[in-house]
Amino acid sequence: MDDLWFPDDPSPIVPVPAAQVDGLRGRRVVTGSPDRGWRGDLRADDAVRHGDTDLVPVLVESDWYRAEQDQVEVFAPLVPIERVWVERTGTAPAGGGNQRDLLSRLVTLDAPAPRTPVPARDAPGLTGRRVVVVSPDDQRRDLRAVTEPFQHDDGSIHVRICDESDWYRWAFTGQPARCTEVPVYLVWAE
Repeated sequence: MDDLWFPDDPSPIVPVPAAQVDGLRGRRVVTGSPDRGWRGDLRADDAVRHGDTDLVPVLVESDWYRAEQDQVEVFAPLVPIERVWVERTGTAPAGGGNQRDLLSRLVTLDAPAPRTPVPARDAPGLTGRRVVVVSPDDQRRDLRAVTEPFQHDDGSIHVRICDESDWYRWAFTGQPARCTEVPVYLVWAE
């Protein structure tokens, strides 16, 4: 009975103000403001000082990966540091609640909302989404689903996933990503 293992829910994403984080290069970030809204799927570079203001170069993830893989220069808008939050894993927000119950999902607009991963079996439209794969020892992130759940002849249900860097390489080279099949019960959608 000691060899039984049941997956734990992966840690949620909890945005933290960028001014509180050392070393922003390569970090996944959210930008915006309470009066406008929030934008994610971005990566940051280290902050730069301009006069008395700290600015963060922010790129869409596809540009970040293209720059890193091809070692090319890409345009990065400079965003005031007070409008940038770094995505970190954290603890579940108080109340958690039923994700299908609107009232339990209400948030404050003061900062980007935490994001709690959803089991892949409950998440429609998985293809292209960020996913987390859990194991007894780890939570693997920076992955993308490349298929919806599918059933093998033996009845097991899987999802094909790839590293996020391969997902973006596929977009700008046309070369399909290297994929891995993972049992659906180990996959959560961010």
